[in-house]
Amino acid sequence: MPALAVGLAVSAALTLAVAPSVPPAAEPAPPGTRPAGTVTTARAEPVPARPAVLPGPAPVGPGVVTETAGAGLCTAGFVFTSGDRTFLAQAAHCGGTGDETETDGCTSDAVPLGTPVTVRGTDRTVTGTLAWSSWNTMQARGERDSDTCAYNDLALVELPRDARSAVGAAVPFFGGPDRVRTAAPAVGTPVFGLANPPDAAGVRTVGARAGAIAGEVGGGWGHSVYSLTPGVAGESGSPLLDGEGRAVGVLSSLSTTADRPSIEYTDLARALAYAERTDGPPGLTLAAGAPFTATPPGVDPRALALPAGPGLGR
Repeated sequence: MPALAVGLAVSAALTLAVAPSVPPAAEPAPPGTRPAGTVTTARAEPVPARPAVLPGPAPVGPGVVTETAGAGLCTAGFVFTSGDRTFLAQAAHCGGTGDETETDGCTSDAVPLGTPVTVRGTDRTVTGTLAWSSWNTMQARGERDSDTCAYNDLALVELPRDARSAVGAAVPFFGGPDRVRTAAPAVGTPVFGLANPPDAAGVRTVGARAGAIAGEVGGGWGHSVYSLTPGVAGESGSPLLDGEGRAVGVLSSLSTTADRPSIEYTDLARALAYAERTDGPPGLTLAAGAPFTATPPGVDPRALALPAGPGLGR
């Protein structure tokens, strides 16, 4: 059967009783390529929606909906600072203007820097600005490395100064981030993230999800993650943490085949290093959140069950 890559969304209210076995992983794709089949970005078409429900005191932070003017709807990742500037991360392809199958950041059309980005917080909506994007930078610099073009998928939305009091860095449910993880996680490493699935009316409600590292993609530019649940468009940019609360990556796409579903996250450490050595905001720093827990209160433990089986060293 053909493969398909889409964005991830997972509800925290799952009722899975057991963790099914995961079939063996497929052979790795050649450098600079995605798994065989159709590949789409994980942004969604904008829809009228009430603000996402985000637990905790901060109205703006990881898990809220972002809508880039002229492009797509995504989910906010981690919070960053640069001097007195504050940013929300999202995927660079959230600013893509081409077809959703255009996933090469060096050739795909994208909105320019300065484009307004609507951030839908829990009790307010603020307008930020697309301040930096790996796609824009790679195109301006003439980047030619195929893995970098395919997997370097990070953008920064600068928030207005009058919105800073509403910003919080903690990842809902789990807490964190503590710091950026710089070492590649081993296959089978538990990881934790967010979902933002829409209901029938298009309203998105943030939820918790868990998975396990299935391997590296793009020569280390990204991480493939197995999860027990399917996903939908609009999850791009959402954060991924390891079991110590360290920031691992931001969601880029979901690749599914008949025998191996997986979610791909851009490696945050590598994406930040690229921003630092090119034209990213100077002194860009991850904002720390709350203490991390892998077993958040109020979340059904079955929703946090990890996949098992071949391909995960089990």
